[in-house]
Formats: sequence, structure tokens, C-alpha cells
Amino acid sequence: MHITGFTCWVVEHNPMPPFAWRTGLPSTASDSPDGIAPRKGVIRMHTDTDVFGAIELGRGDGVADAVRRRFGRFVGEDPLMTERLWHLMWETDRIEEFAVHTTGAVDLLCWDVKSRASGLPVHQLVGGNTTRIPAYASTVTWPTLDDYERHIKLCMDIGFTAFKLHAWGDVRADIELSRQLRRWTGPDAALMYDGSAGFDYVDALTLGKALEGEGFLWYEEPMREHHIGHYARLREKLDIPILAAETTDGAHWNMASWIEAGALDMVRISAAFKGGITGSIKIAHLAESFGMRAQVHGMGHENAQLCAAVVNNDYYEQLVINENQIRGLRDLGALAIRDGHLDVRTEPGLGYQFDWDEIERTALTRIDIDAAGLREERRK
Repeated sequence: MHITGFTCWVVEHNPMPPFAWRTGLPSTASDSPDGIAPRKGVIRMHTDTDVFGAIELGRGDGVADAVRRRFGRFVGEDPLMTERLWHLMWETDRIEEFAVHTTGAVDLLCWDVKSRASGLPVHQLVGGNTTRIPAYASTVTWPTLDDYERHIKLCMDIGFTAFKLHAWGDVRADIELSRQLRRWTGPDAALMYDGSAGFDYVDALTLGKALEGEGFLWYEEPMREHHIGHYARLREKLDIPILAAETTDGAHWNMASWIEAGALDMVRISAAFKGGITGSIKIAHLAESFGMRAQVHGMGHENAQLCAAVVNNDYYEQLVINENQIRGLRDLGALAIRDGHLDVRTEPGLGYQFDWDEIERTALTRIDIDAAGLREERRK
């Protein structure tokens, strides 16, 4: 089998209701200029058989640019040789410095092909542990304590027993919210806190000690991840497990530096941030060799497969936004949350189901690359 080409469509999309993060971070409403809908890139990888791979990625114009300029080098390669193609993508990144979510694009396409060609789900091909995954309710940032209480209790009503706060980024207010969360959920709930890199060392230490007192399971990304030394100092002072290196580039190479420095207790893996399936599995195995957990970051088909593949992950992350969205979680098809769990699909492929006629009809841009070269059509 070999790759005969790629097609990339840039299309408008509205994937989720608007929501806010902590003070200082842009809200989702700021993803695009006023009056312009967000865009995603849908990529299809063609082969010399009837098996193809297909994924979608956010930030569609940037994805299209990467496909336009660099994906031609993969034409003629064998998509089943995922390790080889993963390293070829990193060789390209050496001179390109791709946006981190783009680095794993070819890898995801290859795993989609490999899964379809073999007739086995991705999680079985890369490992296989369990297909029933407990999910945690990962909050957006709501305006008031009352808003948090109302939404958390609704999540409890539909079966969640694990909860992660994205809070305001104010130490005193976030400590009070964390204490209230424990009281709303009871002593047996698993609680996590995500600082979204909002604090300096002193405030991160103060908040961390409060989270310890409430028995939180982990303390995630309290500071920017530029200075590993700050994380090593924080870990020395706290007993609560530190979960970090979520947004750092460099997959397992970078994660090795964090582990060597004693800067975290749990690592992050993610199809988007860690070089697709291959990069995430490398990190998960690295972490396991050090007795560490590798927690899967983010939602979606790819991350669901990772949750089912590795033994040292605990949960599937499910963002909770508003009452209607929370009540609709059981109706998400292959990604439905029922009784606080995700049952990961066992069919071949990553799980995307595209209406190709609709994508072709609505695309703003279409790019085709094959052995004959590049063709591009801009429609709007």
C-alpha cells in the first residue's frame, strides 16, 4: 500500500457553544474576528487501495498551509509504516516548526488507514486496555459560585463522580471554589484543579496547599511551562500530585526532561499536543517505566482511542459548558457519556463520519496534492 495524495478542505464550523476561560485568557468567542465563523481543516489521505484516512483539525487555514507546503513529501510512502512517517514528520518540523496540533496530522491519518485496513480498532493496534472509561466533568469558567454549584449538581445527577475545575485565576476565590466543590460532591468524588498556567510560583504554592487539604487528585498546569525549575521546586513543597507538560512541544523527548528534573508526578498525553497516536503512546510507555500515570488530555475520537489503549490513564475528559450541553452528553453517538462513563467504539478507524458531498459543497478552499503536484481552488 502507498499514499497517492491528500485532499484538504477548509470549512466553517460551530462545534460548541461559546464559553469563557480564566481571567486573562481569550474566550472561545475570540477564536475568529467578528463576523467570521471558526474554520476547520478536513484532510483525506488517499491510497492505491479503496482504504483512505480522514480527520479534522481546528484552525483550518493553518492546517491548509501545512498541507499545501509540506504534505507532498509523504506521497508514495507506505501509510502502514507509522513509525517511519512519524519520524519524517518530525524531520519536517525541524525546519518548519509546525503548530503543535498539526505535528500529529499525518500520524492520525495513517492510524486511521492502518485500523481500517486491518479491521481492528486503533486502541487494539497500539495496546488495548479497556473500552469502558470513567469520565470527569471538566468545567469551563462560570461567573459565580452559584453557577458552578448548579452545573456541578446537574453533572452529578447524570452520573459524573469526578470533576475538574477551570476557575477564575484568583487565588482566594479559587480556594473558596475548591472548598465548595468538595462540599457539593462529597468525600468520595475525585476532584482535580486546572490552573491554565495562570499563576506565579508563590500563588501556585498557596493554592496547591489548599487543594491538598481538600484531597484533590491532581493539580494541573498551575504555571506556564517554560521554566521546568519552577515546577521542580513546587513539587518539592507539595504532596498533591502535579500534572504538567500539557502544551510543551517535543513529545517523549521533552517529557523525558520533565521526568529527569523531578518536575511532575503525572504526564499529559494528547493526540493534538503530543504528535498524534504514536507520540502519545511513546509518552505513556515512558511514564509507565517511571511508575507514572499518563492522563489523556481533551475530548474527541482520537483521545477516546488513547484512553482505551493505555493502562496508566484514569479518565476521559469531558468539557461541560451549559445546561443544554450537559443534558445532551448522552446523545453524542460514539462519544456519548452515560452514567459517568464513555464506552469507546470498537469498530475500525478513528471514528470520524463525514458527509463528503456537504464538505465539497461548503468548502471555502480545496487543496489537492498528488504525484502530479499541487492544485488549489479558493471558492470564497
